[in-house]
Amino acid sequence: MTKVAAGITTSLDGYIAGPNDGPGRGLGDGGERLHYWVFGGPWSYEEEPTGQATGADKEFLDAGLARVGAIVGGRNTYEAADAWGGSNPFGVPFFIVTHRPEDAHGDGGFTFVNGLDDAITQAQEAAGGKLVFVMGGADVIRQALRAGYVEELSISIAPVVLGGGKRLFDDFDETMILDHVSLLQSPLATHITYRVRR
Repeated sequence: MTKVAAGITTSLDGYIAGPNDGPGRGLGDGGERLHYWVFGGPWSYEEEPTGQATGADKEFLDAGLARVGAIVGGRNTYEAADAWGGSNPFGVPFFIVTHRPEDAHGDGGFTFVNGLDDAITQAQEAAGGKLVFVMGGADVIRQALRAGYVEELSISIAPVVLGGGKRLFDDFDETMILDHVSLLQSPLATHITYRVRR
């Protein structure tokens, strides 16, 4: 069966988005700092990011993307990212988990699926033997962890304290045992990858 991994960036205090996240402000107030590592430095909602990852951040991103054959993401993330301008930016099949697939507008390279189980199944079929990657939001990652799908979990910790917003492990009371796999660090993030024990 195709391997499933999950990954997300958090602040030092565990937030994956600051307060008031949503369309046009996908990472919430102050949340741009979470993805400085993705764009090679500071950016803001007022201007499109133009930079790209460098050094250890680029190594982490490139190695991860090279393994991915399909992506599963949440409807809230899709909407908060303004549907990535209406076009799938990742170049692999992208399945959006939603409870209302019937009101999705256009496809743009996205497939809207009712429920995580169906999304994972379809993604595994579409991945061509490569990795299925579960990205944000936090709720979709928590669901995938609870259901036992996730075999590998990567957490990128940005050097910022947001003080509020959405946390990765809110309402998550399961115990997980993780084995350390790798660590990469840059001035903009610490990337830690774990194997999730079954």
